[in-house]
Amino acid sequence: MSPRKNRRAVSGRAAGNGGGPWVQETEEGPDGEWIVRAVSGAGAVKAYRCPGCDQEIPPGVGHVVAWRADDRDGEDRRHWHRPCWQARTRRAPRVRRSRDAPRY
Repeated sequence: MSPRKNRRAVSGRAAGNGGGPWVQETEEGPDGEWIVRAVSGAGAVKAYRCPGCDQEIPPGVGHVVAWRADDRDGEDRRHWHRPCWQARTRRAPRVRRSRDAPRY
């Protein structure tokens, strides 16, 4: 069983999704303190590349957006599959490949 994480929920309004409500949490883990925002499938309108598995998160798939808590502007946000975010401390980061590189 993994140790319990400290989380603080912060409610607000998102600027980029038509003013819809969102909830974000502050999570503390062995890799530091993170701001984590859940994105519903309906709110996911673009494709993103997950840094945990290096696979695409297609539009319409719920996921999380996370950035370091000391980056208050969220300039270095990353979009993650939920399971990849939860497993980030248990595995090494994937090597980013070009689209033409073979996958073995």
